[in-house]
Amino acid sequence: MKVLVAVKRVVDYNVKVRVKADGSDVDIANVKMSMNPFDEIAVEEAVRLKEAGKVSEIVVVSMGVKQCEETLRTALAMGADRAILVETDTELQPLAVAKLLKAVADKEQPQLVILGKQAIDDDANQTGQMTAALLGWSQGTFASKVDLAAETVDVIREIDGGLETVKLRLPAVVTADLRLNEPRFIKLPNIMAAKKKPLDKTSPTDLGVDAAPRLKTLKVAEPAKRSAGIKVANAAELVAKLKNEAKVL
Repeated sequence: MKVLVAVKRVVDYNVKVRVKADGSDVDIANVKMSMNPFDEIAVEEAVRLKEAGKVSEIVVVSMGVKQCEETLRTALAMGADRAILVETDTELQPLAVAKLLKAVADKEQPQLVILGKQAIDDDANQTGQMTAALLGWSQGTFASKVDLAAETVDVIREIDGGLETVKLRLPAVVTADLRLNEPRFIKLPNIMAAKKKPLDKTSPTDLGVDAAPRLKTLKVAEPAKRSAGIKVANAAELVAKLKNEAKVL
């Protein structure tokens, strides 16, 4: 069984992002970049399925600039078998990524596609659902547990009311949530071995996909600074401040 895992290069989650002076976008110049944490969980789950003997091959794919090769090499070091980079300098939005994923899936013919539930840069949470819709496949989103069988996959997903278990007929698309697993620490020998694993390059044009943005960003701004909290002596003072200062009563 072949599994396709999508990974995205984003600003490292430990970095405090800053908005450009002209308000056009987030400033990523000389900023540490890394794999989207939810995508890292997706790669880890695919590797665990392979270690359990349920998967024979793991293919990782990323879309974007040339530097995405570093993200793919990280996935290869985690245990993926080969990688595909859809190289483009175009700003990729969720629909374009979904179309590219569909094109790659049509070519690779995987039985399962796993990706993070969302990227921490745009927080769109759309790509997985759009990909499943374009492929016409079953989908299991916000997965906290995955049990793969020969023709089906059971997904325990997190919902507002607790947990929901769905049985999906393969092929299917699964999006990984935070509690699905804890990604492994990558050892140096695996990093060195990843450099020799195959990494193929293609482009949206080669895949026959129009990746042009459909949406235009008008302005990016930092959230308003919040004032510090205060302590009140009693409930009466609290009510007075809520009514007279906060104007919420």
